Amino acid sequence: MGLAPSGPGAACAGNLVDMLRLGRALRDEMVAHARVDHPDEACGLVAGVGGEPTRVIRMTNIARSPTFYEMDPGEQLHVFREMDDRDEELLVIYHSHTATEAYPSRTDISIAGYPDAHYVLVSTRDPEVDELRWIAPEDARSMLDYPRDRALIETDSPFLAPVPHRGKQNEPAFVLRTAEALAGAWGCSVEEVARATTANFESLFRVQVSQ
Repeated sequence: MGLAPSGPGAACAGNLVDMLRLGRALRDEMVAHARVDHPDEACGLVAGVGGEPTRVIRMTNIARSPTFYEMDPGEQLHVFREMDDRDEELLVIYHSHTATEAYPSRTDISIAGYPDAHYVLVSTRDPEVDELRWIAPEDARSMLDYPRDRALIETDSPFLAPVPHRGKQNEPAFVLRTAEALAGAWGCSVEEVARATTANFESLFRVQVSQ
């Protein structure tokens, strides 16, 4: 999983650019679409040829919701036929989060129905920061399937600080961001993640840190 930068205020890390060769123009187009549709979620596709992304296709979110998206089936059919005519392939499915970080929710994971496509999330929660994240569906599903009574969280201090601190020196306090991401995947509160992972830590190391 990784992040792609877009603009001077971007939160960035990972190797989405290396993996997909997704140029700045295409990234900026996805961000612009997300900004235009805010406060509703935006959704769209990236088509390409031979694994090389070539164009962003803005789709209509017929749900018109700030927390959910649903592509127009008729529009999808038209776009897929057009892609076939142009000998293109579907490379990316993207959508935005309007009030939370660019991390897939349980709903996002459950509706990820194209196993060969990459998924990109754009967060518009901060008008000054373009936050994008790439995640493969199998990565997210493995997080859901991992036993909760064995999960531990950490930060890789002093390197690879989590969003929104990307580019700064990592700090142990930033583990909260890891907990927030895990809470989103599990569909629970950060407090529940904290209780579960603290109990797991105590059991593994045979110490007591909770009160």
